[in-house]
Amino acid sequence: MAGSFTFLMAEKNLRPDPNTQTDFATQLVISVALGLSAFLTFCALRPRWTGLYAARKRQKSAASSLPDLPDTFFGWIPVLYKISDNDVLASAGLDAFVFLTFFKMALKILIVIFFFTLTVIYPIHLHFDKDAISGDNDGVGNRTEISILPRIQQSNSSGVPWCKKDTQQRLSTNYLWIYVVFPYLFSGLTLYLIITTTKRIIAVRQRFLGTKTSVTDRTIRLSGIPEHLRSEEKVKRTIEELEIGNVESVTLCKNWQELDTLMAERLACLRNLEEAWTVHQGSRRVERNLETLPFAQPPPPGPDVEPEAGDERSGLLSAHPEESHVVPYARERPKTRIWYGFLHLQSRQIDAIDYFGEKLRKIDDKIREVRKKDFEPTPLAFVTLDSTAACQMAVQAVMDPEPMQLLAKLAPAPVDVVWKNTYLSRRNRMIRAWVVTAIIVVLTILWSVLLIPLAGLLNLETISKVWPQLGQALRSHPISKSLVSTGLPTLLISLLNVLVPYLYDFLANQQGMISQADVELSVVSKNFFFTFFNLFVLFTVFGTASNAYSFFKYLGDALQDTTCIAYALAQALKDLAPFYSNLIVLQGLGLFPFRLLEFGSVALYPIGLMGAKTPRDYAELVQPPVFSYGFYLPQTLLIFIICIVYSCLPGAEVLIFFGLLYFMIGGFIYKYQLLYAMDHRQHSTGRAWTIICNRIVVGLVVFQLAMAGQLALQLAFKRAILILLLLVGTIWFGYFYQRTYVPLMKFIALRSLTTDGQDSLLLGEPRYDSETDRGNTVDEDETTGLRFMNPNLMAPLQDVWLSGKPANGTDDEEAEVLPNGPEASAWADDNA
Repeated sequence: MAGSFTFLMAEKNLRPDPNTQTDFATQLVISVALGLSAFLTFCALRPRWTGLYAARKRQKSAASSLPDLPDTFFGWIPVLYKISDNDVLASAGLDAFVFLTFFKMALKILIVIFFFTLTVIYPIHLHFDKDAISGDNDGVGNRTEISILPRIQQSNSSGVPWCKKDTQQRLSTNYLWIYVVFPYLFSGLTLYLIITTTKRIIAVRQRFLGTKTSVTDRTIRLSGIPEHLRSEEKVKRTIEELEIGNVESVTLCKNWQELDTLMAERLACLRNLEEAWTVHQGSRRVERNLETLPFAQPPPPGPDVEPEAGDERSGLLSAHPEESHVVPYARERPKTRIWYGFLHLQSRQIDAIDYFGEKLRKIDDKIREVRKKDFEPTPLAFVTLDSTAACQMAVQAVMDPEPMQLLAKLAPAPVDVVWKNTYLSRRNRMIRAWVVTAIIVVLTILWSVLLIPLAGLLNLETISKVWPQLGQALRSHPISKSLVSTGLPTLLISLLNVLVPYLYDFLANQQGMISQADVELSVVSKNFFFTFFNLFVLFTVFGTASNAYSFFKYLGDALQDTTCIAYALAQALKDLAPFYSNLIVLQGLGLFPFRLLEFGSVALYPIGLMGAKTPRDYAELVQPPVFSYGFYLPQTLLIFIICIVYSCLPGAEVLIFFGLLYFMIGGFIYKYQLLYAMDHRQHSTGRAWTIICNRIVVGLVVFQLAMAGQLALQLAFKRAILILLLLVGTIWFGYFYQRTYVPLMKFIALRSLTTDGQDSLLLGEPRYDSETDRGNTVDEDETTGLRFMNPNLMAPLQDVWLSGKPANGTDDEEAEVLPNGPEASAWADDNA
């Protein structure tokens, strides 16, 4: 059996199998067609739908300094390209600057890798490793099933592991030095660029934040306050006794759960009342704004109003209802069903407007009473000091000799505080964190169980075993086989990359973190773990997960010789190159241009439109999409790691080339979205850079292990030991980086603190203004003197939003003049 198997493999390697080339060509044609059509469609629609594709530029004051993009078909491209890093920093903040810097660094690394891959590594493989270059892949991952698993059977029949046979037949192994030299070169280049780029980001960050003296920059978040110090006066006296600076104000967080629950209940009641009034008033014909989607930004339902000449929005949220003529209503008042009696088994219909109006009035009365209560204090406070230097000294020092007491950290911006989590106990947050971790472990096992058999069904051999008729049909139709064996797996992975992050985002929001920035960084970590472990490691372990059937069949035999497992994994990694090349082609050329179109927002808009009734619903419906780094950064990191891991393997030249295109196209598209199209609300002042660098180091470790495995697969154990030395050095670098550079990405050095505002003028607006887009209205509220305060303690009890006309008889002092025109969307974002 062994002799016949070897003969068949040798005959197969002499004549290249065109299946892999056909699969890749099919994927490339489909991806280019999808991406090019999406890009041309965007170029045509961009000047027409500015309300969608330039939403941030139109609505955010921080983006007002950006240049206006021309309305020509391709004229916007050079203008966007010329926008400098300082402009990005001033208009989009440190997070956007760091995110785009990663794309630039990745491009530098991949350009060098592609040069050596094309000029040195590829010719060596072509000359010495013909089996790898010959395209010996019958579909995705089938080579693993041919070259690995039968050899496991051979080892059992002969008593000698397959991986230790036929050493006499090997060619000269001098070419294997490429698995030693280039891992050192590529790892050294990557680590060098990590250091140089980190130094640049630290310099920008220190200069950018060192000149700021806003309330946010001078405030610490003090946790672990003992019971005998839980008053604002005692906290102030305790901090001032440390002689690090004077305390301007202290906001002691209290248990506001009752008030927060009432405000949430009030909002639900207010929406019901607005909907009832809207139904009673009737609908109006929708008039389209030509600058938005064909179905975007219609005037919200309201009374029939005669618009002023030339203003299609007149009458919408008008602050002066007397200027519009309201046609009398002749419609039946809407009804709502209420349940009462034993176990709420009885019901009756009553007037909805009267019911919700009275319910809203009672809730308002209760809220006014609750606001006067003395709430129970919690061990958390926001302390504002008189200088940024005092704040930095406080967070970089140990304040109390008792463990877990008086722990000082930098405070988030007031608008980023998750106030409902401020009164959670430390024990509650720890339990939440452990529960979420346990859920992620269970989900990881679940993905392993679901993904591997699913991918196994996509393999042609497995399909033939499960459904012989379908397998035979695919064999007779090469294009259909390519779509099933290549296009379908990459499409499923792409869909998982889109859908699963929403689940992890939900889990991150349940952990009880104090700031939205911490939640965002947690989402980045969780989603990277999903993409890296489930979509890369598991696929590698199970040979692209398309040989799962055969793998489990022979798993018991393989476990009898553990060395065969390492060799099998090394060989499976080599066989995965076509699969990941197809994935990068689909992601970079096919799906990236659809992000310019904001296809998800456009597709979901009709669904939201069908459920929108009130002016508040319509104003929320036209908000710019939110850019979440936790959704986009993990996948980009995975693509970069894949390019690094495969940089020395056969077929790497194709993968690296399309990896280059991925980062070129992705950096440009994300630059447009961050500056002009999408809103990004949570800001971590560039702290995501440390996550990026740590994940790159993890990728380098995987890369070096893969190269050591390749050398071990060829029985070059001495050279494999040299790679292990590089592995030790990389791990040491990770430790050194954490100790040396990470602190400067968290804190501001005291020598960087200055009162000179010249650098601020060069870099743009103050940090708080540019990153929160709210400025003094929240941060420097002169009327209340409060900086950090639960909004539910101060927010006015808003009236019904119906054409600027109160409908439930709220007191004048509580009534609010609702905005009109473009400001309505921003108002809804802040208050709804």
